[in-house]
Amino acid sequence: MTAVENIAKNEVAAVAADERPVVLKVDHVAKSFRLPTEQASGLKMAFLNWTKGIKGYTEQKVLRDISFEVHQGDFFGIVGRNGSGKSTLLKIISQIYVPEQGTVDVRGKLVPFIELGVGFNPELTGRENVYLNGALLGFTREEITAMYDDIVEFAELGEFMDQKLKNYSSGMQVRLAFSVAIKAQGDILVLDEVLAVGDEAFQRKCDNFFSEVKKDPTKTVILVTHSMDSVKKYCNKAILIKNGEIIESGDKDVVADRYTLENMATKKASEKDEPDSFPTGLNARVPFLKVWPVSNQLSDGVEPFRFDVEYEFTEDVPFYLAISLVDTKRGGVVCDSGSVPMQNNGRQRVSFEIPVNAFNNSDFKLLVSLRLDNPEDPNRTDMIAFTNDDNSCFFAVRNSKNKNYALLSDRALQFHQI
Repeated sequence: MTAVENIAKNEVAAVAADERPVVLKVDHVAKSFRLPTEQASGLKMAFLNWTKGIKGYTEQKVLRDISFEVHQGDFFGIVGRNGSGKSTLLKIISQIYVPEQGTVDVRGKLVPFIELGVGFNPELTGRENVYLNGALLGFTREEITAMYDDIVEFAELGEFMDQKLKNYSSGMQVRLAFSVAIKAQGDILVLDEVLAVGDEAFQRKCDNFFSEVKKDPTKTVILVTHSMDSVKKYCNKAILIKNGEIIESGDKDVVADRYTLENMATKKASEKDEPDSFPTGLNARVPFLKVWPVSNQLSDGVEPFRFDVEYEFTEDVPFYLAISLVDTKRGGVVCDSGSVPMQNNGRQRVSFEIPVNAFNNSDFKLLVSLRLDNPEDPNRTDMIAFTNDDNSCFFAVRNSKNKNYALLSDRALQFHQI
């Protein structure tokens, strides 16, 4: 068994051995809505329509056989284009809608925030709105009182809490609503498009909060967002929904990159329901893109790691490869090459190497994307294809002189007192 197979096997085993309790299980859930097409003007018309088999409505299938699990401590992302069914899924999880098929099992106190500010009354004070919102979420008055100071402190609205909400600016209302959302003492927090709220200082505060939540093994967050930066930054798992079905799940980076490609795709209406014949990350423009290891995939951490990138791209336009190195043990992107211009199109294979003598022992993954110039911004490039796990390259650094704690070894980086 090769080193890459070993690493992949260990990753699969780690997932399989995840002993954290399942706090949300969505099992074969389906949901559809009836959309009226014509309305009978009377009893006679209704009878005639019935005899002709005219129902007066069409059935729109919004969700089709959705299944996934969320473990305690997950920061779980749900992404998809508008109309994909993700908001309906969130309402089913939050028990606002009832599925026509399948079940949803929730273990723990679930606090849903589908839309910020829903349930706020402009004629009531900020304080009264906090208690009103908490009651709508199922908290007792005593529980809300226990959370109240944290909510007010986070919103930074202490001196305004006894003023009527209608006298708040829109930014103040958003801050209060968001503070109620994230400070509610629930086990599972469900957030729908709520990360880009408030001014820059408040967003930094929210960012710090979510960074802390990620470290708490007892807190679970389900996040619906169109921001792939947020998915890559916060989430540890994600799913991508398209036309009511999950088309990608698991690795947050793969899910986020495929979502980006889905947004860029320009399929004809007649092709929308055709199955995709290409692996995840590839398409008709780039039917092949793969990273091949050249060096031993069990690196001694001394010699540079060498690898080839093979691609197929025939268009006569400037294009680039961007290479990212991911630390799969510690998480996060170690380094990124930026957009490296390529000279030859067609089916080509180019060679690269990366020094690894500065790294401690860890497992790594090399991801590659193929990119084109952005037509509106000369300083940007747009991704049109990327390597999924099957087409990326895994390798490990193992050296008895290395440590396992930090990414950079103390042989490569040392502190000097001055």
